[in-house]
Amino acid sequence: MPDTVTQQAASPTPAAAEREFTVKVRTQREIVFRRYLEHRAAVVSSVVLLLLILVAFFGPLFWHTPFTLMTNDIEVGPSTAHPFGTDSNGFDLFSQVLHGTQRSLEIAVSVSLVSTVFGAIYGAAAGFYRGWIDTIMMRFADLVLTLPALVFAIIITDKASPTVAGQWYFLAAILAALFWPSCARVVRAQVLSLREKEFVEAARALGANDRRIIFRHILPNTLGSIFVIATLTVAGTVLVETALSFLGFGIKPPDTSLGLLVESGKTAIQDGYPWLFYIPGIFIVLIVLTINFIGDGLRDAFDPQQTRVRA
Repeated sequence: MPDTVTQQAASPTPAAAEREFTVKVRTQREIVFRRYLEHRAAVVSSVVLLLLILVAFFGPLFWHTPFTLMTNDIEVGPSTAHPFGTDSNGFDLFSQVLHGTQRSLEIAVSVSLVSTVFGAIYGAAAGFYRGWIDTIMMRFADLVLTLPALVFAIIITDKASPTVAGQWYFLAAILAALFWPSCARVVRAQVLSLREKEFVEAARALGANDRRIIFRHILPNTLGSIFVIATLTVAGTVLVETALSFLGFGIKPPDTSLGLLVESGKTAIQDGYPWLFYIPGIFIVLIVLTINFIGDGLRDAFDPQQTRVRA
């Protein structure tokens, strides 16, 4: 009798056994998020980029305006009063870098959003309908891809009126019109495969129209690639905007950007004021590197072959 009692006490009840072997099923979002957290460089880059955005957009509320003259502090080095020093005109470089970072990010994010959204829809439509529609649409995308973005942007801004050419939204519109084909080609390639899947056939059998199939069933399955392309477009836009402003065809005074600040400080190294060139350049490098690392993290997180997730 004692042995029987001991055996019954040791054996778990069915309810306890069920609780013991219950496994929590993670959603796809949780799996992607955990994969992203495992990419340390992407996580650190996310924190650094978030700090840059907060400082750029909220820092001017607590500092000088970008074009406040410091008549007693002309061409002084970094100090407590001027963390990044001042230029030859007596402008505080810290406030100018904040405004330049804000403007460069506004251009980059606007270009990324417009070109990615348009390119994703364009590529989805081409891949879904195939045939002669796909041929015509993708040949036009290939034509846009052959245009050198930097040279083409220089030509357009040079022909535009001075009052319009220096506006950041005009520059953003030009770059967005040149960057969308890359996203369109990637999405089209995925849609060509997804349109043959069973869930698309089931949606079509239930009476779903083409628009609903594309936007509710196909495009959500390409979000991983779309997010990666969007982040890389931000980084590429920052570099192109920097090059245009450096060559004098981008943002123009009285506005400013990081590229324009680098252009303004290109002779400062020989004059003995290296901070005017290097500090805006460091901010450009930080933005591009962090966004590239974030793109790598998103690519690994959305990779379906990455099936191992740490508990």
